[in-house]
Amino acid sequence: MAAMAVDSGGREAQGHPRRWLILGVILVAQLTVLLDNTVLNVAIPSLTRELDASSSDIQWMINAYSLVQSGLLLTAGSAADRYGRKKLLAAGLVLFGIGSLAAGLAQSSGQLIAARAGMGVGGALLMTTTLAVVVQVFDKDERVKAIALWSTVNSLGFASGPLIGGIMLDHFWWGAIFLINIPVALVALVAVVRMVPESKDPRGDRPDLVGAVLSTIGMTAVVYAIISGPDHGWTSGQVLVPAAVGVLVLGLFVLWELRIPHPMLDMHFFRDRRFVGAVAGAVFVAFGMGGSLYLLTQHLQFVLGYGPLEAGVRTAPLALTVVVLNLAGLGARMVVKLGTPGAIATGMSLLSGGLAAIALLSGGTDGTYGGMFLGLVMMGAGIAVAAPAMANAIMSAIPQEKAGVGAGINGTLAEFGTGLGVAVLGAVLSSRFFALVAVSAASLPAALAAAGSQAERERIADAFASGLATSQLVGAAGVLFGGLLAAALLRRAERADSLVSAPAATDASPGPAGGTGTGRTTSTGTATSTGTGTPADTGTAVGTARGTGGAAREGGAAQTP
Repeated sequence: MAAMAVDSGGREAQGHPRRWLILGVILVAQLTVLLDNTVLNVAIPSLTRELDASSSDIQWMINAYSLVQSGLLLTAGSAADRYGRKKLLAAGLVLFGIGSLAAGLAQSSGQLIAARAGMGVGGALLMTTTLAVVVQVFDKDERVKAIALWSTVNSLGFASGPLIGGIMLDHFWWGAIFLINIPVALVALVAVVRMVPESKDPRGDRPDLVGAVLSTIGMTAVVYAIISGPDHGWTSGQVLVPAAVGVLVLGLFVLWELRIPHPMLDMHFFRDRRFVGAVAGAVFVAFGMGGSLYLLTQHLQFVLGYGPLEAGVRTAPLALTVVVLNLAGLGARMVVKLGTPGAIATGMSLLSGGLAAIALLSGGTDGTYGGMFLGLVMMGAGIAVAAPAMANAIMSAIPQEKAGVGAGINGTLAEFGTGLGVAVLGAVLSSRFFALVAVSAASLPAALAAAGSQAERERIADAFASGLATSQLVGAAGVLFGGLLAAALLRRAERADSLVSAPAATDASPGPAGGTGTGRTTSTGTATSTGTGTPADTGTAVGTARGTGGAAREGGAAQTP
């Protein structure tokens, strides 16, 4: 899966004597970073009341973290290879702790957004270096099991954020969901300094800072356009200008990556259908997960009337299903049984069906939790099946020596998909809501507070529930489309590989005196080859065979000089 890790002296890393303890430290740090992708969702009502945050402010609070993190992941991985993974892991913990302190003490929406962006820088360093350290301290035999645990924590952290946030908000004010990160970061920092061995690649590529800036600016501009659409109109200059800027900057990012010798993202990877298919699947899974959790917490609190802790508890079936099925090895078995395309199609269909079940069976303001429970279990099962298959597809489509880049790409896609899911589905929700009711308030609580009668409040709540259902159905359609697209591309890639490998097998011809030869077919009538072979040794012959008039002669005799 990954290139063999080497220590700073260039020696192959063997299993570290305290590797499992180190893994525990790594997983705690990883869990903290991942929780902050979703823990803020459950605090939306509190932030709306106490910071007077609008819907756009809330979306920026969530997106600032993921957008900065996604823009820096590849650069962070390259810097860790060059300057030392332990150093960058420690730096990430320090930056993440400082950002958490600033977020917990924020007094305005702008301060919280800036603090979240700072946390994103630390999160980028942690997301890339944790996997690198796991690969370093485990030998080949145990590495697969360690990475499986790392992947399980990824799913757990992403899905259990609302539950942890609900528990914290039930006992403390909203800032506590950030301040709790500080003691965890301090403990992890001490453990990293004392236990984690340093490692770096002396031939590591230079960080692509220009690429990081271009990708972050481009994604931010595009997401800003999506968020602004419902408020200003999709054809207004305030939407079209940032959208055009985002597309232009992302285009410059692609051109820059194509012309520099050490790109943050090698665009030639996109020539591989396996890579393109895995990329599509990864983006749409993150799109569905990020957007759906953003909507779920609002559904539970604003529509069904649960408190923060109750809402967090009721999202737990998603996280529990992912963890239980991942620990049981369901994803790996499904890949073996169905193949990678089949596993991705099955998992994404389950995820899409779960989103649709929540939209159609929750019943609006008069609904119950039963339909949502079914949808959450289906979503968890889909993630448990699809996520391992897509991670395997991405890593297998990238050369082994670029495995670290592959991990960075995987993380970037997850972060970008999450931010895009929040932005797109949030925009759909706002558009539908304001199309059904004519209110000047920027959020549902403000609209309810401004309502003049109980009947008007019920009408506003029903409109919001309708907007949520529409958003969830859009998310379900997007996830299903992404899953089928990814599966189709991967299936075509597998068929193309099988067609290439079959002639290669028949073209192999024996070389003289124990050597081996290979003929490749083109179109004229000569056979030339070079080869080495002795009666005592195995030789190699490489030949080119051409058949007159385009008739291919396979397995032609190869002559060695």
